[in-house]
Amino acid sequence: MRGLLAAVAAITMLPSAANAAEFVNGSFETGVPAGSFTTVAGGNGASITGWTVTGSSVDYIGSYWTAQNGSHSIDLNGSAQGGIQQTFDTLAGIQYNVTFWLAGNPDGAPLTKNVLVSATGATNGEFSFNSTGTSKTNMGWSKYTYNFLAAGPSTTLSFASQDAGAFGAALDNVSVAAVPEPATWALMLIGFAGVGFSMRRRSSTVRGVRYA
Repeated sequence: MRGLLAAVAAITMLPSAANAAEFVNGSFETGVPAGSFTTVAGGNGASITGWTVTGSSVDYIGSYWTAQNGSHSIDLNGSAQGGIQQTFDTLAGIQYNVTFWLAGNPDGAPLTKNVLVSATGATNGEFSFNSTGTSKTNMGWSKYTYNFLAAGPSTTLSFASQDAGAFGAALDNVSVAAVPEPATWALMLIGFAGVGFSMRRRSSTVRGVRYA
């Protein structure tokens, strides 16, 4: 019983440790002034808060087209094929659910924009968006989901364009959540502990009954 309660206490403490480097800026609302848009080169980890640009470059979009959430988004192709990534704390062995929204730069080919999503130690996910009939004021944003099992105390989540050229997939409103959250596991264990304690009390009571 004491061991189970200790495990519960340990789990309830985990989220505070894990939040030391929590996932941030999923809608890209904080960063350098974007104006209509600004091109951010690969290796830059300061211009878009929380994110590092990979590959050639990305375009940090301001007013150039309508964002899915807020007023900013990302074109994963800047002057050429690029991507973004962020490293944040996770709990090894816990599954995480990543939701994100894709559209496509409507200014040029290819019509179908392709994105590779990956997380440290997990299987990659390939996602596509067909931008036929879309425009800068009607981007056609669509919601997608990617799941990964955390392999360690931190995970790098990345989104990488799979298309050459300057007209890539648009990305916005990325969120990450544990499934279930560690606090939920703690509540479940507390419930199991309560049931076990109740059964032990009932058993002790039955054994203490004397018959004439």
